[in-house]
Amino acid sequence: MITTQIARTSLGIITILFMTINTYAQNFQGQATYQTKTTVDMSSWGNGQMSEQQKQMIAERMKDMLEKTYVLNFNKSEATYKEEEKLEAPGAGGAPWRGMMSSFSDGPQYKNVKDQVILEEREFFGKQFLITDSLPKLEWKLESETKQIGQYTCFKATTTKKVDEMDFMSMRRRNRDKGSDDEKKEGKETADSAASDDPFDDIEIPKFIIVTAWYTPQIPVSTGPGEYHGLPGLILEVQADRTVMLCTKVVMNPEEKEAIVKPEKGEVVTRSEYNKIMKDKIMEMREMYGGRGGRGRRN
Repeated sequence: MITTQIARTSLGIITILFMTINTYAQNFQGQATYQTKTTVDMSSWGNGQMSEQQKQMIAERMKDMLEKTYVLNFNKSEATYKEEEKLEAPGAGGAPWRGMMSSFSDGPQYKNVKDQVILEEREFFGKQFLITDSLPKLEWKLESETKQIGQYTCFKATTTKKVDEMDFMSMRRRNRDKGSDDEKKEGKETADSAASDDPFDDIEIPKFIIVTAWYTPQIPVSTGPGEYHGLPGLILEVQADRTVMLCTKVVMNPEEKEAIVKPEKGEVVTRSEYNKIMKDKIMEMREMYGGRGGRGRRN
């Protein structure tokens, strides 16, 4: 039964590919717009010391970082993915936390599915970086389920993805009441742990997440939003942990094509090197503006 479903799925994909293969010229280009949204569970924050009004205020301040619009420009092998430019709200700039939080968000990206490389520009506290990495190896499982997104027939695919250690969108407050048996036996959830000056003791990031993607063979490119790629058609929707990326508009061969250019500005660093730079800066700011219990830097 499963074999029959897979065969039908493969046949359906091949049929659509043959129907669309002649629709586009060899050197076509397209543009896709994505609305992204990440949900945050505020109930676990504040240790009971924050009112619902305070939590709501924080959620509103984070909204512009959790709900964004991105534009993907793509051809057969290359793509750029960057946030749609918008005017900043009056009085929104200048706060140190905004500079920090924006560094957790994805910067303008370039990826090449043929060469399996991804480049990302980041500005971190006034300094420009160019993060270079290999595209993640995503082992997709093609499903038989389909759905319609706009005018496109989409097929479902799932994969298990390793999470970056500094992925802000997957960060959550550590629940110390649900430690492992080993942690409890070794006393790792005692006051000593609670008194740690390491800000990362309060948060946790899952090592792996399940990703569900919906792709359309009607647009025969192996790319999608962010780092996602590797399917026989443009990815129009991604559900990854608490983040949803949904394509709201596709324009094929637009009259005004945006050049897909490989970025070159910034200090070249690997992803792990950039993560270390962020960690060191977070520790520095924690000392400067006050650590746990209100301890700050003393002269």
